[in-house]
Amino acid sequence: MSQYTKNLRSFVPLTKEEMHARGWEQLDVLFLYGDAYIDHPSFGVPLLARLLMENGYRVGIVAQPRFRNENEALEDIRVFGTPKLFVGIGSGVVDSMLNNYTANKKKRSDDAYSPGGWAGKRPDRAVEVYARLARKAFPITPIVCGGVEASLRRLAHYDYWENRINRSILLTSDVDLLIFGMGERQVLKLAQELSKPEGGIHNLKNERGIAYVINKSEVLEIQNRLVLPSFEEVRDDKKKFARTSLLVESEANPYNSRSIVQPHGSKAVVVNSPCLPCSSAELDSVYNLKFTKLPHYSYTEEIPAYKMIRFSVAAHRGCFGGCSFCAISLHQGKIIQSRSEESILSEVKGLKSIPGFTGIVSDIGGPTANGYKIGCRSRNLLEKCKKASCLFPVVCSNLITDHSPQTLLLRKAASLPGIKKVFIASGVRYDLALHDKEYLKQLITHHVGGHLKVAPEHIHPDVLRLMRKPSFDLFCRFENEFRSISEKCGKEQYLVPYFISSFPGTDEQKMGLLEQWVKRRGWKLQQVQAFIPTPMTLASVMYWSGFDPIEKRYLYVAKSFKERKSQQKMLQPHHTKSRRR
Repeated sequence: MSQYTKNLRSFVPLTKEEMHARGWEQLDVLFLYGDAYIDHPSFGVPLLARLLMENGYRVGIVAQPRFRNENEALEDIRVFGTPKLFVGIGSGVVDSMLNNYTANKKKRSDDAYSPGGWAGKRPDRAVEVYARLARKAFPITPIVCGGVEASLRRLAHYDYWENRINRSILLTSDVDLLIFGMGERQVLKLAQELSKPEGGIHNLKNERGIAYVINKSEVLEIQNRLVLPSFEEVRDDKKKFARTSLLVESEANPYNSRSIVQPHGSKAVVVNSPCLPCSSAELDSVYNLKFTKLPHYSYTEEIPAYKMIRFSVAAHRGCFGGCSFCAISLHQGKIIQSRSEESILSEVKGLKSIPGFTGIVSDIGGPTANGYKIGCRSRNLLEKCKKASCLFPVVCSNLITDHSPQTLLLRKAASLPGIKKVFIASGVRYDLALHDKEYLKQLITHHVGGHLKVAPEHIHPDVLRLMRKPSFDLFCRFENEFRSISEKCGKEQYLVPYFISSFPGTDEQKMGLLEQWVKRRGWKLQQVQAFIPTPMTLASVMYWSGFDPIEKRYLYVAKSFKERKSQQKMLQPHHTKSRRR
């Protein structure tokens, strides 16, 4: 039995009964979605659905439709009937392949985004599967995909699970349009356009944050374009693929980017410039929507991901770190976009209405804990910048490093009636935090719940350079500050460092240096990530090609199961022993 009260009008409709309870006979927009439906702004499809409803559109969600039997799948997908405007496809918060497989390509036995944590609720390559089913269910309805899985496959990309270069997802799935980035503006524009008597997908092809397919003969019609080597060229030439990734990365700044065009046989994929950053007012309007902050009442088992975020608040989005293995800046953007203090504090106050809230706020953060309201000192420089990272190799001299807006925000949140404690659970960029002693003192004294996440990732300078991570000396400085401040405030608290094994350029000798350092510290690491090459990242390019396109040199890459397990065991020998027992 569900632990939540059934209310047919509280959620975005998940059933036909809920649609009729709102007096609707037909939807305008239908979302097919790979996660269980949690009505919370941390989840993309529920957020977009709420935004469309706020603007007067009738929206429904089919969450985790059956997919193994086509007739059952079509029955689930057609539950609301044919939507008037379009079908939106989203695989979920996490790429379906990352969600379904371990770093060593073994099937996962759990799924944090499904009721009960049970695996098997979403297909592999969910965007492609859902799009095919949607086309069969609704042959003439426009189909649009978005989210992380689609965004990171908008161009030719390396696929770790098939170990090959794949075509753009626009050419491997039956969709009419791809929305990349966070999607709020594009989805609203799409709904508005398709609501017009003469509206159509073709009228959106100049919009930011949109990707689509044209005939190769039409390429010259694209204004302000950068034409990449074709799919066939990058598939057959690893060095060319590596160099092409740098061209794509150089067009990430929405203020100076061009449309990217990549031929695929007789077709070409066009990726327009990314969306401009959202203002604080725009972000506030999205996060202030009428979310219940609860899983749908129909679920009878707990959804693990909900436990992680139910008492947390997102303060900002985007990341300027530019780590070569991370997809956040490719999806959310490099420019930090922050909510207003008033909006965040209002959401913190509202946590009291969520069942089980005891006055402990688990997190106020974002992709980086300490990115709130930090950005470039100069709008003129920002609009010209082509750098992939504001923090590597050192913190940019043009970056504002004053954390006082966040320090003040945390103090105000902690002083609200009914709030006992505000913790920071997002990872802290220690290289940035070291520039603000007052923030460090505030963070370590008042907002650490016993453990603080940091991500040095490695110790060897060559590997850190390939990762675009700061010098390990800075981690040591931060650790000393953390220990000193913790002692002064009389608290026993610990750092939880994250490390990556099998990263491109990491041989056993370099891994051995990290292993010896960990042993000298007497640490038993719980957080070691075997490197997974995710589509579109520079690190995945280095993994596939064995080539560093920046330094123009070949790299050692641990690819075999034996090599990868060996590197992981060097940092977690205690895990091996416990499994043997």
